[in-house]
Amino acid sequence: MTGRRRLLTIAHSYCVELNRRLPQELARRGDWDVTAVAPARFRGDFGWHKTTANPDEPCRVVPVPVHFGGRVHTMLYGGELARLLQEPWDVVHCWEEPYVASAAQIASATKLRVPLVFATFQNIVKRYLPPFNWIEQSAMRRADGLIAFGHTARRVLDERGWQQPARTIPPGVDVNHFRRDPEQRERTRHELGWRDDTPVIGFVGRFVPEKGISVLTSVLDRLKTPWRALFIGSGPLESDVRSWSRQYGDRVRVQTSVAHHEVPAYLNGMDMLCAPSQTTAKWREQFGRMLTEAFACGVPVVASDSGEIPHVVGDAGVIVGEGDRDAWVAALEALAGDPDRREELARRGRDRAESVYAWPVIARQHVNFFKVLTR
Repeated sequence: MTGRRRLLTIAHSYCVELNRRLPQELARRGDWDVTAVAPARFRGDFGWHKTTANPDEPCRVVPVPVHFGGRVHTMLYGGELARLLQEPWDVVHCWEEPYVASAAQIASATKLRVPLVFATFQNIVKRYLPPFNWIEQSAMRRADGLIAFGHTARRVLDERGWQQPARTIPPGVDVNHFRRDPEQRERTRHELGWRDDTPVIGFVGRFVPEKGISVLTSVLDRLKTPWRALFIGSGPLESDVRSWSRQYGDRVRVQTSVAHHEVPAYLNGMDMLCAPSQTTAKWREQFGRMLTEAFACGVPVVASDSGEIPHVVGDAGVIVGEGDRDAWVAALEALAGDPDRREELARRGRDRAESVYAWPVIARQHVNFFKVLTR
């Protein structure tokens, strides 16, 4: 016997190797045997993914066939997961929202004596329609602990009267993969056909209304200082972005087939990243992974005040009122014309990535919470 504790962690996002940094880092600590379960095949925002274990991974990776894998809300794991859950675990960690179908599946199959932890991004109190409200009630009754991925998500747990243990722990960022790389910056700009020092204003994310695409394009239209723009992502507004971009020729580039592991190359080509997220009646920004990735790459951030964003950014970026387009114009004009300020924000962002969001920091917080549940 090794005396090490055994952790089973389950997430649809683990189908992408870069998204398995949490179980990898937990395993590297040496006091936990970690098994990560992922769908063998899953359709994400940018297409289908197939789970492939890296031989060098410190954790065990188990791809499990799934049913209804086209949507995370209805996806169910195959029978292999039920068999795994019968093994002796010290903690079962489910990186799925408590209202999705797989949450009820995992809640019912986890042995009662084993602490079960769910994680949530939900930062608005919602009333789900059947069967999702029943699923959530079942999962929450079974849960021994909850991890809120931000201050606004934790506030929702408090408002709903959650009495069991909870921790506010943000998602992490790989500060080795996402890092400042001057040579990559030159390569990216050269590949895009940009060979001067005109500031590049970037966007990374889904091309959907709530991510503020129309706000950003209208603000760019008003800028007087020279600029270029780089849009990374995909979504239903892609045709609108491409149509708008034509008036600017090669000043604007739209890249819609960038894999997650390729994002650092494009972030390094930017002089600032914009996150103009817009709150709606049913949504507000839950975190903003692109913010911490930009921090790690030393890219200054200009972001709206929607949802969790001010907590994520802290004093390492520029926060602008989400509906104040005049303020957006002023912020981008000022930053585009001030390389010294951009360099200061780059240093702050990198420091924040390393001290707050690096995976070793996040893994340590998870371990501390798990220990509370296993006393």
